[in-house]
Amino acid sequence: MKIALLDAGPLVALYDRSSFAHAHYVHLLADRRIDWRLCTTWPCVVEACNFLRADTRAQMLRWLERGGASVFPFDQGHLGEMVESMQRYTEFPRTDMDFADASLVWLASETGVTAVMTLDVRDFSRYRLSNGQAFELL
Repeated sequence: MKIALLDAGPLVALYDRSSFAHAHYVHLLADRRIDWRLCTTWPCVVEACNFLRADTRAQMLRWLERGGASVFPFDQGHLGEMVESMQRYTEFPRTDMDFADASLVWLASETGVTAVMTLDVRDFSRYRLSNGQAFELL
């Protein structure tokens, strides 16, 4: 079994056939040699919903409902850690760390899972866990 975090970009790519990354993620998840266990957060789901048309948004949400990926909840007590990450990784001229990315960094810290399906290669290449561990980009 391979456990991976799932960012908003690949969620969109899976359901938007016009995405440049659609074939990559469809083939990656269709590889029968790998039993994927995908984990994401609500901020990533919300971000993906904002980029999908109504019909594909519904398909993506139904896929999540059927267990396509586990959506990890967090409570307001975890927001401080996410804000700290957002402040740490927001520096000119780099892009700001958004809430969805901060939630995945938090989830990686909580679970120890560092494999991440993301289109944000530049950002996730610089993010680190508190122990200095880098992400494995998929």
